[in-house]
Amino acid sequence: MLYKSDSFEVAFIKDNIAEFKFCVTGSVNTLSQQTLKDCASALKELAANSDIKGMIFTSDKEHFIIGADIFEFLPTFTKPEAELVTWIKDATDVFDALEDLPFPTLSAINGLALGGGCEWVLATDYRVASTDAKIGLPEVKLGIMPGFGGTVRLPRIVGADNAMLWITSGAENRAADALKVGAVDAVVSADKLIESGISTLELAISGKLDWQAKRQVKLQPLKLNRVEQGMSFAMAEGMVMGKTKGHYPAPIMAVRTIKAAANCERAEAMAIENANFAKLARTPEAAAQTGIFLADQYIKGKARKQAKTSDVVIKQAAVLGAGIMGGGIAYQSAYKGTPIIMKDIQQDALDLGMGEASKLLGQKVQRGHMAMDKMVATLGKIKPTLNDSDLQSADIIVEAVVENPKVKQAVLAGLEKDMPAGTILTSNTSTIRIDELATALEKPENFCGMHFFNPVPKMPLVEIIRGEKTSEQTINAVVDYALKLGKSPIVVNDCPGFFVNRVLFPYFAGFSKLVVEGADFAKVDKIMENVFGWPMGPAYLLDVVGIDTAYHCTGVMANGFPERMSRAEKDPVTIFANEKRFGQKNKAGFYQYAPDRRGRLKKAQDPQAVELLSAITDAPKEFDKQEIIDRCMIPMINEVLLCLQENIVASPQEADMALIYGIGFPPFRGGAFRYLDQTGLANFVATADKYAHLGAIYQVSEQTRKWAEEGRIFYKVEG
Repeated sequence: MLYKSDSFEVAFIKDNIAEFKFCVTGSVNTLSQQTLKDCASALKELAANSDIKGMIFTSDKEHFIIGADIFEFLPTFTKPEAELVTWIKDATDVFDALEDLPFPTLSAINGLALGGGCEWVLATDYRVASTDAKIGLPEVKLGIMPGFGGTVRLPRIVGADNAMLWITSGAENRAADALKVGAVDAVVSADKLIESGISTLELAISGKLDWQAKRQVKLQPLKLNRVEQGMSFAMAEGMVMGKTKGHYPAPIMAVRTIKAAANCERAEAMAIENANFAKLARTPEAAAQTGIFLADQYIKGKARKQAKTSDVVIKQAAVLGAGIMGGGIAYQSAYKGTPIIMKDIQQDALDLGMGEASKLLGQKVQRGHMAMDKMVATLGKIKPTLNDSDLQSADIIVEAVVENPKVKQAVLAGLEKDMPAGTILTSNTSTIRIDELATALEKPENFCGMHFFNPVPKMPLVEIIRGEKTSEQTINAVVDYALKLGKSPIVVNDCPGFFVNRVLFPYFAGFSKLVVEGADFAKVDKIMENVFGWPMGPAYLLDVVGIDTAYHCTGVMANGFPERMSRAEKDPVTIFANEKRFGQKNKAGFYQYAPDRRGRLKKAQDPQAVELLSAITDAPKEFDKQEIIDRCMIPMINEVLLCLQENIVASPQEADMALIYGIGFPPFRGGAFRYLDQTGLANFVATADKYAHLGAIYQVSEQTRKWAEEGRIFYKVEG
């Protein structure tokens, strides 16, 4: 044994080639601050060992290194900027020491090498990856950028354009794609990984491969002339600003860091990265996006605990009601490995559902992400049927029929009567109370809500709604199934609209009131998209949801919360619903829609929509940007606060992740509670009070006012 620590061990693997094996305690390898300190000591000692002629870096786990330990590093981000620069330089010095070892080095990459793990392999001379490996620098998703030399080494290895694409997207890159751009030197099967790595090192040691020339490229300026630099960086900055609209400082800072260091050797380039990393780490966006990561870990950890306690084994699922939604659920279940029966009363609907599943799988085949035989096998896990008797084998049934309480009650009652005892029933309803539907059942303890979001394959959230009589056994089993589907389940308590739709409709109501008072809905959309950061403004979102769906849901919410959510006398949604302008589904709503060259529906202004609205709107009026934001967001945030206070949602983490995953709350703001922490709850109350005269949705609760007086903070970072 040449060296041993709690995180790695070093020993000769063949002749004079040493193996530096990462073996961090736990299920994955991460780079903690202690690990980096141990690496610094080890590399200094190993560099002085004249017996070592080459070194291969390996992992004893399924993945190489998945990144830095963000839980440990987060408190460091609260330090003053000067301290942060010193801290990050100490860390990057370790990677420089790795790169400067007096013998050739190689990383044998299995599984994931992400973030700090990717930066570790970039510091070695050679990289051999297994066919299933993925490497990438996802730091921008945390509101930061690579800080262990990634902005310095990657551009010099794969070229500035490729590096900027990798870094600004934060994507995980498959081994084959990494090979195409030169990020890895070879891709081999997992069983040949170590053998291939050793062979490569032997060629380097014997002089048949020039490892020193390969290393030298990373120590020098980028091989781009001034004209090439100007074109490359200008294009990258333009693309990043176009995508982020300036809301995300990390990707643009990464581009500017690479640009600033383009003509520098390693030491100067690394100093630029150190300084810019420290600036980013202290931004509100970094706090918000790292907060999302932690909240995501929280909800997944909670879900896994619930799933582990389930004593129901779900071997066979079923969805009742085909079509686009049923087909999406069936696809997701089959794709993730749980066979599913798709039942409907009409063959046309079954054909539509199977067509949807086939289309989704076909897209994977076309992109090279799935073999044809696997597509056929996956489709074989979906059994379309018109026969009720085929449902007998299902352990869980997702009812996804029309959004009508009487129809759903009749269907659920029939299922309960015909199914074996203990079969779990769920309803994919978006607003109807679970307790109302449960009145039709003899065993409501076996029933809960399972609210999927459309399109099912793309939307990560599943709201699981606990009725008053739903058993914990049922909840745990449904959470388990949602996890098997690859979803992020969040359990909420029952009320009209549950959590996501309950807080969404006051937002729509605030928007509608602005329109009635003379606001241009297209301008409101632009402000809510470009300034606040929503992926779609409220008018566009209503068109996507469906005006008819929104009209129906507004009625449900009005019945459930008559004081705050009664249907307004003057209501744009009602106007359009009566005119059968249902949004994207029939290509006319607030906007008109036509397919572009790719077949995607593109919105355009529609004079007829403006004319229809003129019957209920005041004279056109200009509103200040901040007033538009406040009048749309205060009703939503008020309702979010009420949901926490009424225990509809259990924690700020679950609320924020439901908003981000369910309706696209701007990630750079971190969710409603993170947004409140950054603006200050007392400031929010003061702003809401300015608009209290507009109605109950603008009036804060007594509990909210009390929290504001107490200086309530929803997220605390330990310093």
